[in-house]
Amino acid sequence: MKKIIYLLTLVFTFASCKKETKSTTTEMIDKQQSPKFAIVIHGGAGTILKENMSSETEQEYKEKLEEAIRVGHDILKNGGSSLDAVTKSISVLENSPLFNAGKGAVFTNSGTNEHDASIMDGNTLNAGASAGTTTVKNPINLARSVMDKSPHVMLSGKGAEDFAKKQRLEIVDPSYFYTQPRYESLQRIKESEKTELDHDNKTAFYDPSIRDSKFGTVGCVALDQSGNLAAGTSTGGMTNKRWGRIGDSPIIGAGTYANNNTCAVSSTGWGEYFIRAVVAHDISALMEYKGLSLEAAAKEVIQKKLPKLGGNGGIIAVDKNGNMVMEFNTAGMFRATMNSLGEVFVGMYKE
Repeated sequence: MKKIIYLLTLVFTFASCKKETKSTTTEMIDKQQSPKFAIVIHGGAGTILKENMSSETEQEYKEKLEEAIRVGHDILKNGGSSLDAVTKSISVLENSPLFNAGKGAVFTNSGTNEHDASIMDGNTLNAGASAGTTTVKNPINLARSVMDKSPHVMLSGKGAEDFAKKQRLEIVDPSYFYTQPRYESLQRIKESEKTELDHDNKTAFYDPSIRDSKFGTVGCVALDQSGNLAAGTSTGGMTNKRWGRIGDSPIIGAGTYANNNTCAVSSTGWGEYFIRAVVAHDISALMEYKGLSLEAAAKEVIQKKLPKLGGNGGIIAVDKNGNMVMEFNTAGMFRATMNSLGEVFVGMYKE
């Protein structure tokens, strides 16, 4: 009898151990297979200093950045695409007067608001962009439509607006984009000009009082649960810009780039230099051809290569493994990150 009880005890113990081992193994597999996704946004870089920011204004920026990134994060968490997350997060920033994009766009020399935007799919390398529009409420939606519903990559001006109407995007009167602080900035810059600009005279753009008029942009990069990367950028451009000037924001490879093999990047800074340095693509290329990590590639471009040309600004990026980077060589950059664990970071200054 004792022998039988002993044998039964052994069988029960073995079964219990096996069940526990199976349970533990299943838990480990579940953890290993848990979906990884990430999202990063920026709201522009420049001389963003705590001493120049009231506590109320600082709180406004932080709340809007967190609102924008949570919109995109919710999409990713629920299995949505990185393209949708990027589009929706940027739309939130475009609808806020706090940032130089959409509603908060700066004024051109002629007193208008002209918008540029772009988006790129890291899975297909398809891309869309628009430049110089004045009536499309959310330029990032236009860039997305150009990518999804046209054979082209970039449309500009009236043609882009005609296309937007055919796609039934929201069209507004140009007065929608008017904000008093941006208009006053234009007036101050005009007063600071000592001489008219021509091809031989760039004095006004180098005036220290307007050095940060070049840096306002919003952007977003994301990795979704399917492993697809996407990047998008939107801007009102440079305060007091003339002659239909277009910066890097709608330029694929300069202001925006995404490739599932490497990373997704959105830029913010002095656009002329980001175009010359092909900043967004250069970071991806350093990863692909030299085997650099995202962090190392971003530092190489933003802290070394770009300043050698005379450029300032920053980038946000996420790689195919969900590693996130926010690299800038200015005093500050409005930015936020959120990972698959729901951990959120919001920053403004160079901490």
